[in-house]
Amino acid sequence: MNSRNQSYVVYLLLFVAIIAMLIFQFNSQGSGQGVLSINEVVSEITRGNVTRIVEDDNTLKITLKDGSQTTSTIESNSTLVEQLLNLGVTTEQLASDKIKIEIKPPSPWMGVLTIIGYVLPFLILGGAFYFIFRQAQGSNNAAMSFGKSRARMFTGDQPTVTFADVAGVDESKEELKEVVEFLREPQKFIQLGARIPKGVLLVGPPGTGKTLLAKAVSGEAGVPFFSISGSEFVEMFVGVGASRVRDLFDQAKRQSPCIVFVDEIDAVGRQRGAGLGGSHDEREQTLNQMLVEMDGFDTDTNIIIMAATNRPDILDPALLRPGRFDRQVVLDRPDVRGREAILKVHIKGKPIAPEVDLALIARGTPGFVGADLENLVNEAAILAARRNKKIIGQQEFEESIEKVIAGPERKSRLISEEEKLIVAYHEAGHAVVMNTLPEADPVHKISIISRGMAGGYTLALPEEDRILTGRKKLVAEMVSLMGGRAAEQIVFDDYTSGASNDIERVTKIARTMVTRLGMSPELGPMVYGQKEELVFLGREISEQRDYSEDIAKKIDEEVRKLVNDAYETAKSILTQYRENLDAVAHRLLEVETMSRQEFEAIFPPPEPKKSGTPQLMGLN
Repeated sequence: MNSRNQSYVVYLLLFVAIIAMLIFQFNSQGSGQGVLSINEVVSEITRGNVTRIVEDDNTLKITLKDGSQTTSTIESNSTLVEQLLNLGVTTEQLASDKIKIEIKPPSPWMGVLTIIGYVLPFLILGGAFYFIFRQAQGSNNAAMSFGKSRARMFTGDQPTVTFADVAGVDESKEELKEVVEFLREPQKFIQLGARIPKGVLLVGPPGTGKTLLAKAVSGEAGVPFFSISGSEFVEMFVGVGASRVRDLFDQAKRQSPCIVFVDEIDAVGRQRGAGLGGSHDEREQTLNQMLVEMDGFDTDTNIIIMAATNRPDILDPALLRPGRFDRQVVLDRPDVRGREAILKVHIKGKPIAPEVDLALIARGTPGFVGADLENLVNEAAILAARRNKKIIGQQEFEESIEKVIAGPERKSRLISEEEKLIVAYHEAGHAVVMNTLPEADPVHKISIISRGMAGGYTLALPEEDRILTGRKKLVAEMVSLMGGRAAEQIVFDDYTSGASNDIERVTKIARTMVTRLGMSPELGPMVYGQKEELVFLGREISEQRDYSEDIAKKIDEEVRKLVNDAYETAKSILTQYRENLDAVAHRLLEVETMSRQEFEAIFPPPEPKKSGTPQLMGLN
């Protein structure tokens, strides 16, 4: 029963108790006060006004000659007739036919009802107070349960997730298979003197499958699995976090061997003594307790700690040392084969058309993580359902890729013919410049239909994945981004606000090349400025400048030179291929969307394209 229902019960019992006491009181008063005294009854009998007397438990109900009724009471130590005769009523008056005397026998329930009338109100009040005290005790227990762990335990009897449900992270699965084998056959390692890692830290970008992999380990091992988030330890009360850590490990020791999984451990595992305006004492107490529990004096428990974070750089060094988190399993963004394997996992149970090429979809989604690919398959299914199809086709998958990258189409957005012409030349400028640069990625699709926040977009996808990015590739990317603004100037001799995002991205790339990647011939292979991470709104709000004002001036000059050179290169390319620019723009005005085959039929690439990183360039 919840607290609201308990309150209703308490109020109802109090109301019933009050009504019962009032009724009993009125009945008592009514039975103790007669309308006529016994002397007045004798007078009425003597005058011949009484026709009937009914005695019921010392209460007289008297019927007069005129038909009216009244009441009176007599003493309980003698009978009615004796009391009337003692008060002067003659035997002849009582024996006459004018008066009928009826004496009712005492009711066997009278004593019980009397007792109930006295006891019932107290019982009801007692029940009301019981509910009140119970409710107060429940609140007290809730207050005392703050220090209890809120971890959810899943038994390993019926696993819902196994390694078969995880794809694209083969190396990580191999690392964790040892953990599963130890939980299944610990003697195999113990007899060789091997010590299984106590803690495994899963590190990777959001959406790469850290939590899913931890569940798979539990499912494969068939052992209890405690799951809790790092943010569930700390609350407003001092000492609650440390108490919950102790309680969590106490529960885990009773269920050992088992797995304790702490998701987003950076919520409590940040470096101690760091933070804006001093340290967070409660969070540090929680971290200290976790450090002690993970590697304290009790070292014989078969508990494996697994944790996940996408910010390993801010974790406390004591948390990462051997003996606590012995291993760091890195879950990186999957390659093309990993993405294809992930797609195969997510299409299980869905009606897929035979012509769907998952390898082609995987090649068209570089940089996608597992969560992105799951969303892609779901968006494709939604598109197919919206079109009243029974199966999901290749077209739905291709459209869902663009929707995940750029957002939904906004066909209802009305623009003037002049703006439509500007958008067409802007996107054609991006495409023509990318098609002429050997280092740029191939053009996959061009559209002047609004999608998301972009007025139009040019989608460039690499032929294969790349890990390293060269200087020429970055310069080609900057030139490609400047193609839209350069086309506007060449054709219309004017600028628009549509290139704002392109300019922002170009400036960021140029500054990164100069200050972080050492790609400036003038400043050399050096890093300028140390990033200082402050725990405030989860963002980096300061950068320590470790260079002089002269160097700062040179950095600005180098960034400006890179951006201006990229812009001038884009202008020269578009001036050289002006006819192709016009042809692509006018074709876009006719069809609004062009595929790679249609684009290359108008403007074949001068040289074979090289691989690179995915790009999406569009008009804001």
